[in-house]
Amino acid sequence: MPPNTALPTINRLVTTHNAEGKAVFSDAVATETPLTEAGGALFGLQYCSEQFPVQMNADQDIEAYQKYLSQPPGLVVDMAPGALSPMHRTVSLDYGIVLEGDVELILDSGETRPMKRGDVAVQRGTNHAWRNMSSDKWSRMIYILQPSQPLEIGGQTFGEDLAGMEGVRKST
Repeated sequence: MPPNTALPTINRLVTTHNAEGKAVFSDAVATETPLTEAGGALFGLQYCSEQFPVQMNADQDIEAYQKYLSQPPGLVVDMAPGALSPMHRTVSLDYGIVLEGDVELILDSGETRPMKRGDVAVQRGTNHAWRNMSSDKWSRMIYILQPSQPLEIGGQTFGEDLAGMEGVRKST
């Protein structure tokens, strides 16, 4: 059982269409997001799709998403007080949004930026780490990832490097 983080429970609402074409809430996806411990943090998966543009006809995206529910972790991350992720890189365009707490974004150049609730970091395949700046409160971030072409810098190609974060699924 995950530790008591004092963070609110996240509920997920997924919409679809009934046979008459009216908008309804999908019963195919549970509303409460389960959390999984991995890589020293708690992960939850709100939603994901397998292709771009998303195929929503006949609820194909919902069907694809359901298989990911048994393959955590996901894109909501709760970090313990003082937690520091390893330096890592994803092969994706990521939007990291602080939902609760104060988080520091650390780049491999040594540059850092503090982030507060509502701040957004746009990660473009850079090598980075996250740190919960609080010594006594949990923080929560949500990530939206878009796959990208392989990253080339100065003629060198960079791949994904999750720095050994056990249980953390690759972005591609």
